[in-house]
Amino acid sequence: MNDYVDTPTGGRIEPTAFSDALSERYLAYALSTITSRSLPDVRDGLKPVHRRLLFAMRQLKLDPGQGFKKSARVVGDVMGKFHPHGDAAIYDAMVRMAQEFAMRYRLVEGQGNFGNIDGDNAAAMRYTEARMTEVARLLLDGIDEDAVDFRPTYDGESDEPTLLPAGIPNLLANGAQGIAVGMATSVPPHNIVELADASLHLIKHPNASIETLLTFVKGPDFPTGGLLIEPWESIKEAYSSGRGGFRVRAKWEVETEKGGAWQIVVTEIPYQVQKSRLIERLAEMLQAKRLPVLADIRDESAEDIRIVLEPKSRRLEAAVVMESLFKLSDLEVRVPLNLNVLDADGRPIVMDLRMALNAWLTHRRVVLQRRSQYRLGRIATRLEVLEGYLIVFLNIDEVISIIREVDHPRDELMLRFGLNENQSNAVLDMRLRSLRRLEEMALQNERDQLIAEQLNLNTLLLDETKQWSMISNQIKDMKNIFVTEDKRKTQLSKAPIIDFDPTEILVERESITIICSANGWIRSMRGHQDLKSEFKYKEGDSAGHVLHAETTDKILLFADNGRFYTLSGDKLPRGRGFGEPISLMLDLPADSEIVKLVIAGDGKLLVAANTGHGLIVDMQSAVAQTRSGKQVLNLSSTSRAVACSTADGNMVASVGVNRKLIVFALDEVPEMGRGKGVILQRFKDGGLADVTVFDKANGLIWHATGGRIRTESDLSLWSARRGGSGKLPPNGFPRPAKFT
Repeated sequence: MNDYVDTPTGGRIEPTAFSDALSERYLAYALSTITSRSLPDVRDGLKPVHRRLLFAMRQLKLDPGQGFKKSARVVGDVMGKFHPHGDAAIYDAMVRMAQEFAMRYRLVEGQGNFGNIDGDNAAAMRYTEARMTEVARLLLDGIDEDAVDFRPTYDGESDEPTLLPAGIPNLLANGAQGIAVGMATSVPPHNIVELADASLHLIKHPNASIETLLTFVKGPDFPTGGLLIEPWESIKEAYSSGRGGFRVRAKWEVETEKGGAWQIVVTEIPYQVQKSRLIERLAEMLQAKRLPVLADIRDESAEDIRIVLEPKSRRLEAAVVMESLFKLSDLEVRVPLNLNVLDADGRPIVMDLRMALNAWLTHRRVVLQRRSQYRLGRIATRLEVLEGYLIVFLNIDEVISIIREVDHPRDELMLRFGLNENQSNAVLDMRLRSLRRLEEMALQNERDQLIAEQLNLNTLLLDETKQWSMISNQIKDMKNIFVTEDKRKTQLSKAPIIDFDPTEILVERESITIICSANGWIRSMRGHQDLKSEFKYKEGDSAGHVLHAETTDKILLFADNGRFYTLSGDKLPRGRGFGEPISLMLDLPADSEIVKLVIAGDGKLLVAANTGHGLIVDMQSAVAQTRSGKQVLNLSSTSRAVACSTADGNMVASVGVNRKLIVFALDEVPEMGRGKGVILQRFKDGGLADVTVFDKANGLIWHATGGRIRTESDLSLWSARRGGSGKLPPNGFPRPAKFT
């Protein structure tokens, strides 16, 4: 029994698994998207739509220096002859090729509204006009001399080029972006003079290292300028692997005004950032009070970009203001590099910088060879005709007689003078006025010149060194077109290191006293109050933590869940009331208790759990940026943090609930960013009650009953290695066991 069914029309229906049919069709679609739409060819750096646009403009004779024609005419020709897709997509591609803020080296010169950097769309294609630029002419130079292959168009009525001769390294010069099925490409634009220098070096040293090439190619060069702040190591890694990214910042300057006032003026914005959207976003953040360093934003742009930023305070530094804006807005962006392109065989591959430039150079050599072969063919044809002309010159009267009297002059000429068909046709097609120019010396001179050129071309095709020498001369000529006016637009720079919060400058520095109750109600009072004063608390609440601080301070709160939370001194509720619950400011669990409040500085803290484990943590690393805090001391489900002490000294004293005391060196405790820590003291029952760090020379100090302060200088009885169980403390040590 057959596996297929015949149809009445003579067709055949074959049973196929749905998954097989779907995968086969999806693969065909994916390959079509990759090779015919989204990825550029490494040799000319163009996608099919851009290649077809330039070829159609050449057919319309829209060369540089010639007149403009309506964009609709170009789009219509492209859509009708080469590119069977929507006119909007074709026109969008053409518009981008004409935008000086999108293309480093424009391929289309537009007349009319082709959009702007604000993101406004171009006028309709019936209103705008276009022609090719000199760069486009270089890309097409030699296309009529068999420099590249042609293929039939989609309807088979004409031919189109499979790629262009590419007199410039267009892939890297203008960049490319595209998203295919399962892959994408993103190539930023570069400076063509730098690319030319790198290419000349590669001709002499094909295996040159990426480091060497980067002495010529400094990095991307965007049409909108800006500052490239990516470290050299990252740039090298990106160009070595073909994948990476580049941080680009806006260019700005400071303008001073009368009275000491100043403002920041942004003159260049990053590549592919819409100015109107950038300002709109900054204004939204300013209104939402997310930009505390700014007072106002104005757009005073005309033809040049001019965005005015007014600082909130004169006391701010311009670099600090800009650093905060770079972090929050598109005044700094990351431009990706993904050198995923089609190679000479049409396969997608991620190339490094050397591979991409060498692929272009190899293509230029192929173009040179093909143009030379084409020229040799033309020379051979012309020499053949010249031989016929010389024979005619020597027998001009007889030739004229044959043409006038014989019925079939071509056959007679071939028979009488030994001419071939091409020579006979050339003689018969010659106009009478040309007879006066048939001078033997002129014909012989032309023949000699062609023979010499033929010899040079044959020598060139046999000598690879001469081929590369000619390509080098072509690159130098191309470079000379741009070298006088093509200076690098994107400058290389280093990002300044700002190691403080700019918002702190906006806070008026003021002394405060922070009061936190046992139940977690917190407030601040103006000035440094007496810490021994009787402060008011809510009914059922009692004293907890009191300390002196400044409004510019960051306050670290250590809770018994092992997490550090951060409070800003200027954000604490003021007044002589009871304050507010800390749970409104931080995501502190309801069952958690506050172990310690301390001002964040440059020092270190010793934290410990009731299990006797502890570690040292740097204060700055403990500062949390979110309400949820930062976990530092890892705890088991049954343990909790009980102690936190500033690590100001060289000795540690640990005391347990069982009133056993042990003293050991501080350097026995490791410093960690997060962890369980090490055993400070072991217990058979109870657990750790408190720890403190002190200087051995000053002795161990604790607060005894009645407010007295006791000092123990001889600690030999309690001194041991970390992890011991300890001994009973001196007489008068407080109950329950606490150092403060």
